[in-house]
Amino acid sequence: MSSSEPPGVTQRWRLDLAYDGRGYHGFAAQPGQDTVVGDLSAALARTLRLSEPPEIVGAGRTDAGVHALGQVVHVDLAAPFFRDDRGVEAERLVASLNSQLGGRVRVLDACAVSGDFHARYSATWRAYRYLVLEAPPPALDLTAAWSWAVAGPLDVAAMNRAAGAALGEHDFRAFCRRPDGAPTEQPLVRDVLELSWERRADDWTLAAANASALRLWIRARSFCHHMVRCLASTMVAVGQGRLSEETIGERLATGRRDGLPGPAPAGGLALVAVGYPEGF
Repeated sequence: MSSSEPPGVTQRWRLDLAYDGRGYHGFAAQPGQDTVVGDLSAALARTLRLSEPPEIVGAGRTDAGVHALGQVVHVDLAAPFFRDDRGVEAERLVASLNSQLGGRVRVLDACAVSGDFHARYSATWRAYRYLVLEAPPPALDLTAAWSWAVAGPLDVAAMNRAAGAALGEHDFRAFCRRPDGAPTEQPLVRDVLELSWERRADDWTLAAANASALRLWIRARSFCHHMVRCLASTMVAVGQGRLSEETIGERLATGRRDGLPGPAPAGGLALVAVGYPEGF
């Protein structure tokens, strides 16, 4: 793909992605590190014969080892690379990128969008799922890539009662890693729209006989760093009887993190969907 169009004429494109977080140092570009954005931007530069990799903006940043089934990004590309917003050229772009990315990152869809679309700032919510395997560690090494194996049995009803305290708008500083340089008294207010656990059968029988999986579903307007993983580890401790059901509500009120478990492992977490207003 090449062009004779004058430089500076660009078209904004939305790409929907899935990726396997294993082996990546997270989503965002980092000098000298293997990242999702690094691989995708390099593949775009090769495909479109660009002099340097383009800037990619994502709906959210995932940590090292965290997966995505529905990440959304935007990128501004020279307009003449494509004939229309859903035509053969877009299909060729998706096919070329996927052949280069080798399955670690998968471009699910690509389409032209208006210049006022922004993958991050136009988003109205993000949804994650976290998988817990109710099996005594050590489970098979394979399970660590997509779930967290914990000793059961877990009281799912108690976990859901604890989860109820986190619904709505709260200061989540007790469950988030504070940005570098941010004062400890600064609130980290987030609005959680949905939060619940459900038990799932281990249909792949990756764990010991009679094991089951629990799936956490959480949807919020935005998240702070480690928020889902810290909430997940706290609710698992509630399910094991190590913490009371009131713990989340109490810590939201006080902002204190001392005595809480560390973040749940990254492998169980995946970004599954991003919501946008109608028209985007």
